Amino acid sequence: MGRKSENTFREFHRYLGFFLAGIMAVYAISGIVLTFRNTDYMKSEVQVITTLETNLNEEALGTALRKRGFKVDRTEGNVLYFDGGTYNLETGEASYTEKRLPKILDNMNKLHKMHSGHPLFWLGIFFGIALLFFAVSAFFMFRPSAPIYKKGLYFAVAGFLLTVVLLLV
Repeated sequence: MGRKSENTFREFHRYLGFFLAGIMAVYAISGIVLTFRNTDYMKSEVQVITTLETNLNEEALGTALRKRGFKVDRTEGNVLYFDGGTYNLETGEASYTEKRLPKILDNMNKLHKMHSGHPLFWLGIFFGIALLFFAVSAFFMFRPSAPIYKKGLYFAVAGFLLTVVLLLV
């Protein structure tokens, strides 16, 4: 492989790396925070008061409040009581507490968990392609005969084997 192609890959790799440094930091931080999503780590309680449709049944109320495993604990008159809140059948007013991350971390997590219905989903696709380019271009940055290339291959095989083990566990 010629010196010119090595330099081309290095330049693309370098400038794309600089360009994506911010979004890579967001994905790294949100990935760490998402590891603790089943805990209350860094979350604070927020009081929510909202008006929903009236006379919702238990299942519809859980869906409207976007709560998994929703269950009404008791009913007193026109008021349904559930974990952390109440719902008035006549007025549709729901009052409850929920635990939320700070706004910036919540936005990072939403970006990390983006799906095809999100208006900026194409950014996620671009980021994935860019990361794939990083993985592949690393193999074109050095001559195959160079000792650092051979050492890099050992690390690549070790990383690949670790990935296979993690996927099978």
